[in-house]
Amino acid sequence: MDISDVLAQLKSMGDEARRAHNKKNGAPDNQFGVKLGDIRAIAKKIKTDHELGLQLWETGNVDAQLLATLIMKPKSISMSELDRLTRSVTCSQVADWLNAYIVPEHPDKEKLRLKWMTAKDPWAARAGWNLTASRINKRTADFDLTALLDRIEKELPKARPEVQWTMNNTLAAIGIHHADLRSRTIVIGEKIGLYSDWPVSKGCTPPYVPVWVDFMVKRQLAGE
Repeated sequence: MDISDVLAQLKSMGDEARRAHNKKNGAPDNQFGVKLGDIRAIAKKIKTDHELGLQLWETGNVDAQLLATLIMKPKSISMSELDRLTRSVTCSQVADWLNAYIVPEHPDKEKLRLKWMTAKDPWAARAGWNLTASRINKRTADFDLTALLDRIEKELPKARPEVQWTMNNTLAAIGIHHADLRSRTIVIGEKIGLYSDWPVSKGCTPPYVPVWVDFMVKRQLAGE
């Protein structure tokens, strides 16, 4: 399949309701509104096609970029190119797929994490905090978590929404995995109150840190 074939297929699968949903969640007009499951199905047929993935990304189309994250080869992307791709994101769904499928597999992800943790660009910062939360969750964090909490307490309230999400994830990760810092984590979450009114379906855990941490810790204890 070449790029014209793929774009035509994506366009034919577009859905008005999905477009409206995406737009409500911050997606730009350059989209077809394809369901995520359908994008995954196309990727499964294509398998890996790095060059096609790069071409799809450059269209700026949301659905094409989502597909691109599933068919590109992370190790075939240079560090500077991945930095550029990350900063060119236009909506959170694309950012999250890029951060889930490409960034974690890149050999220079730690160098990028350090760079992104001081970036003013919101999408780069979102990626940096996502990698930081991941290291804490995997118990591979070798950085000063107390200093990180100081920074979160100071910056989270005024951070861009794109950055708040993964910064909040980092706060929760510290509380879940580090009992000595748990109380402070919960106090920070209560003080800031971010996502305290987040609508949650029955049986799901809200991203409000005090509730999230409490739920996860109890689940861990129940599994011991």
